Parts: sequence; structure tokens; C-alpha cells
Amino acid sequence: MSMFFKKIAIDLGTTYTLVHVPKRGIIINEPSVVAISLLDNKVLAVGNEAKEMIGRTPDTIVAQRPLKHGVIADYKTTEAMLKYFIGKTMSGLRIFRPEVMVAVPGGITSTERRAVVDATLAAGARAAYIIKEPIAAAIGADIPIGSASGHMIVDIGGGTSEIAVISLGGIVTSTSVRIGGNSFDAAIADYIRKEYALAIGERTAEDIKIRIGAAMYLEDKLYMEIKGRDMISGLPRTLEINSDDITQALQNDLDGIMQAIKSVLYDTPPELSADIMDKGMIFSGGSSLLRNIDALATKVTQVPAFIAEDPLLCVAKGTGVALDNLDSYKRSILAAR
Repeated sequence: MSMFFKKIAIDLGTTYTLVHVPKRGIIINEPSVVAISLLDNKVLAVGNEAKEMIGRTPDTIVAQRPLKHGVIADYKTTEAMLKYFIGKTMSGLRIFRPEVMVAVPGGITSTERRAVVDATLAAGARAAYIIKEPIAAAIGADIPIGSASGHMIVDIGGGTSEIAVISLGGIVTSTSVRIGGNSFDAAIADYIRKEYALAIGERTAEDIKIRIGAAMYLEDKLYMEIKGRDMISGLPRTLEINSDDITQALQNDLDGIMQAIKSVLYDTPPELSADIMDKGMIFSGGSSLLRNIDALATKVTQVPAFIAEDPLLCVAKGTGVALDNLDSYKRSILAAR
């Protein structure tokens, strides 16, 4: 019978949720958004379908992100979202309850962790395991976390950036800052409003970041035309901006991440610092795709920096590997029930 006990690994992110199934790989990568009808409190849509509704709904429908900064902000909605993703993964095998492992931010409190376990069990899991994101990201980036040497991972997600030094399967020093893709988007929208008196939505801001965003000023600037609402006339207007605007807009956020990286390096035992100098730090998470963020980190810390392969998928892949090899990663996995 055991072949039916499905295993599902979930990277429950602030902006995107990814589901990894051992031997099948990543089968779901959808926005962490739930659309709810206020009339009867029913869930209308989850994921891609719900994200389409952001900023476009009538008063009776709200599109919500149930997680803020990597942590459950709305329990019921998170449970509904997990139920949807688990159901979609199991399609048709309703009678079997899967084992589920969820990746959570490194800085999460025990209460917050309990909420994730409870929501996962309530959503239909037979057993729920928790793994910290920096560890999952490191496993997914092919870092041999079990070895007696220091590895540094910088995971920049939608809601948080997690920086950790890992040795012997555990986190030696780490910090988590509430800066990530979401705050990048907000900073871009803010900057364009202040500089050009143009109001843009969060989806446009995200698009700008992806198409022309850079962590350092580029020699060959990238240009883009954007549309928004003129703050003065209130009418639609088109504007050309370039990558320098975005680098400027992101200065504060990037500085926050660099300070966090430095603080982790300051707290790292000297033996491990030597290892990190040799091997460099590895960047994972969707927002580490921001152009030149590795170069900026090297410039600020003098430590070589590399972007992991498929940075967006590292946490989900690593969670899948840990779930598939529970015994070998015992030391790295938290409360199971």
C-alpha cells in the first residue's frame, strides 16, 4: 500500500507557492493569492486565477495574500489555499492523505510554526513536517549542508530575505529581514509616483523590476515604456523610464539586504568565515534574479557571490529532497506530528 502515501513538498511563499513531488519535480507554481466573496465568505479562486483579480475586483470580492512576510497573517485563508494546492496535487487520490513538508522562514516563532503545522493538517495532510527556508534553499542549491564546513545562503523571496550560515545540517548564524520582491515592487511604484507624478499598480511595478531592474547602475541602460495614471490630470499617460530609475528606487531596500548579509558575516565563527571566503555565498529565491545583485554583494563584502541554478525553485526542490530522505536530514527538520 505504501506506494500510495504521496509525499508533497510545499514552498509556502508570501508571493508564490510551489509544490514539489518527489520523482515528478515541481508541478505547481502559482501566486499565493485567494479570492474571497464577502457576501458569503466563500473562496472563489486560488492561485493564478485569483491573482488575475488583484486590483480589478468589485466591492464584493477581495483578493488576499494570506501570508505576510512569510508568516501566516490569515489562518482560515491559508488553510483554504493549502487545501486547494494539496487537492490539485493529489487529484483523484482523495482517499489517501499525503505526508506534507512545508518550508517556513528561518526567523519564525514557535507559535507561527504551530500555525503552519495545524493549517497543513487541517488541509488534509496525514503528517506535517517543517523545514527552515535557508536550509531548504541550500539543499535545493546542491550545497552539501551535512558537511563540517560553512556554507552561506542568501534567499531573497517575496516577503523576506533570509541569510544564513549552515554547517553540519544546522543554522549557525542567521538573520531574516522583511525586504524582498514585494518591497522592491512597492519602492518602484513609490519612486515613479514621486519622480514622475505617475501612479502605477503593483503588477506593473513587478513587470518593470523584471524587465529593467538592476541592483547596480548598468553601463548599457535598459529602457521601457510604462503606462499609468497621471497624478495631476488623473488621465492615463505613457512614460519612458530606464534601469537607472529602478536602481535608484531600490537603493534603500538593497542597502537593508547588504547590511543583513554583513551582520551575519560579523557573527560567523572564524573557521566558518574562512570556508565562506573560499566557496562564496550562494543567492537563491526569485528576487535574486535582479540583475547584478551578486556583484553588489561582492562589492560590499569582498566575498565572492554566485546565483544558484533556478533560484526561484531552490526552496521547493530542497524541501522535496528533504522529504524524500527524511532520515538523512533528521537534524535539519523541525517538529513533525
